[in-house]
Amino acid sequence: MKIYETDRIRNIALLGHGGSGKTTLAEAALFTAKYTNRIGTIEDGNTTSDFDKEEINRRLSINTSLLPMEWQNYKINFLDSPGYFDFIGEVQSAVKVSGGIIILADATSGIEVGTEKAWNYAIDKKKPTFIFVNKMDRENANFKKVLEELREKFGKKIAPFQIPLGEQESFVGNINVVKMVARKYDGETCKDDSIPEDLMEEVQSIRELLLESVAESDDALLDKYFSGEPFTEEEIREGLRKGVINGDIVPVICGAASKNIGIHTLLEMICDYSPSPVDMPPKQGDNPVTNKVEERTLGPSEPFSAQVFKTIVDPYIGKISLFKVISGRLTADMEVLNANKNQKEKLGSPFLLRGKQQIEVDEVNAGDIAAVAKLQHTLTGDTLCSVEKPIVYSDIEFSTPQLFLAVEPKARGDEEKIGNGLQRLAEEDPTFQFERNKETKQTIIKGQGELHLRVITSKLKNKFGVEVQLSDPKVPYRETIKSKSDVQGKHKKQSGGHGQYGDVKIRFEPTASDFEFAEEIFGGAVPKSYIPAVEKGIKDCMEKGVLAGYPVTNIKAVLYDGSYHDVDSSEMAFKIAASLAFKKGISEAKPVLLEPIMKVEIKVPDEYMGDIMGDINKRRGRILGMEPKGGQQCIIAEVPQAEMFKYAIDLRSMTQSRGSFEMDFARYEEVPQMISEKVVAQQG
Repeated sequence: MKIYETDRIRNIALLGHGGSGKTTLAEAALFTAKYTNRIGTIEDGNTTSDFDKEEINRRLSINTSLLPMEWQNYKINFLDSPGYFDFIGEVQSAVKVSGGIIILADATSGIEVGTEKAWNYAIDKKKPTFIFVNKMDRENANFKKVLEELREKFGKKIAPFQIPLGEQESFVGNINVVKMVARKYDGETCKDDSIPEDLMEEVQSIRELLLESVAESDDALLDKYFSGEPFTEEEIREGLRKGVINGDIVPVICGAASKNIGIHTLLEMICDYSPSPVDMPPKQGDNPVTNKVEERTLGPSEPFSAQVFKTIVDPYIGKISLFKVISGRLTADMEVLNANKNQKEKLGSPFLLRGKQQIEVDEVNAGDIAAVAKLQHTLTGDTLCSVEKPIVYSDIEFSTPQLFLAVEPKARGDEEKIGNGLQRLAEEDPTFQFERNKETKQTIIKGQGELHLRVITSKLKNKFGVEVQLSDPKVPYRETIKSKSDVQGKHKKQSGGHGQYGDVKIRFEPTASDFEFAEEIFGGAVPKSYIPAVEKGIKDCMEKGVLAGYPVTNIKAVLYDGSYHDVDSSEMAFKIAASLAFKKGISEAKPVLLEPIMKVEIKVPDEYMGDIMGDINKRRGRILGMEPKGGQQCIIAEVPQAEMFKYAIDLRSMTQSRGSFEMDFARYEEVPQMISEKVVAQQG
């Protein structure tokens, strides 16, 4: 593939609801551009972009695939992203590096949740957008109905650039309202035809609306429009392109990707109307040396900089880093700086990825997307740049994990292999996290949903050879006391030779800090050399409380008296005496169970507010407040962690996947008596 200048490059992310046909559209585009000799299908597991074993087995996209292709002296980098919400991080990274977005809508289903989410990403990130109404050949396909839904939901900027030529079984092509030509497809090629008379009136009325948009793009064109002068084809194209890039116009086009209908026109429209990197504003970043904001343009004299947006971890090949060059030019064997880690990296030969196929290139220009292998320090989101001119670009905003499950090895001794595998998978997928909980002795994996975590465990088995089982996480309860106690702990043992003797009197009481220790010894009742052993004895006991064996917190222990033996006393004896005092003292000071309370922010559309608030109350939660946020309502609440481990599944069910939440630890609170009794009984 030849090297393209920046103004001839188009980076296009394919977004939409699961099953709307993104991968099939990408297949049809590759076939149309003569990169393949057939359109692969998800059912047969032979598509270019869904090449991962997990994707083939599950028949759905899990990863964003890069699919570069040439069309009429332009280079188009398609980013085929997953439609299932568990793999939202793949969408977020694809949107970050794309110049434009194509949202696929199903002609039989209309606007679905995934369509709405894709639209919100496009608006939030201010990305020029097309809507491709797919599956026009299917029974119940209705372009007009979908168009009405789109206008009603997304507003007046929705503008049809085409209308279908036939519908359902008789769908054969489309009428290009801009160029005033009908196009008929035969599955491989398309030919221009005249517009049928019975559709001319509809076409003219839609074209008039588009010409108004052209007039509004420029004062000179507005004058021309009002004076009745016709626009040239170039003026129409430039006016519409300006409107698309500004976000004032969202073209709607139609087709049937599985039959390769409408794809030629789509590729032409991408070249004509979607932005090249040159059309985007200069990229800002922070200079890590001066801490000042700097700009990088696409000028030929600019220093090299790029951002890694995806990492592929392969146990055999190693790590592959996909990046977009933001300024300058990348060539083989360059030494660059990872500005996030302040580490130098030696780049090998860059290559393009088309699915899993690697295509070596000599250089990569600004605005283009490529990959390198085996970087030592670089992770997703990191900035690579000139050593002399460092810059750090803003991070990719990834969704925080929603679902937490515990993972255990099926075979003994696999713990280390699990840890290594999870570490590699977390490098590949920033929306996946894991941690070892020291209190519960469990490894907790955190993801976007049940399917996400099932895929993670499947990858552990297939890529790293370790089988695991999932279970609910244990709640890291703690224990404390509610009143005071005054106890004696005496350890006395005689068994030939030296005996053991330690005697302490300790007051226990609640405190705000985790642990306080004080001593009020007078007259040397306990020698100073043994006092640290008393404190150590209490601290050791705090790891396991008297109620249910959970760590003890918020206690104050005051050593105020005791006795010792000149010969038999020792540090160990006083440590044991302190532990006896602890067990007795805590038991007498009204011990209670504490549970972690989480601060939760839940974003949902207005219509689900009542259900969500009722559900929070059922989970023993407290609503703290509500506020509008990003077109949705944000409910702020505090809920016990025990009630939240699988909330992601329930929230998705209650809101048809429209809701999301974030959760952070707030504090510990006393567990209600009934629940406390159950927990203690289970531990007993």
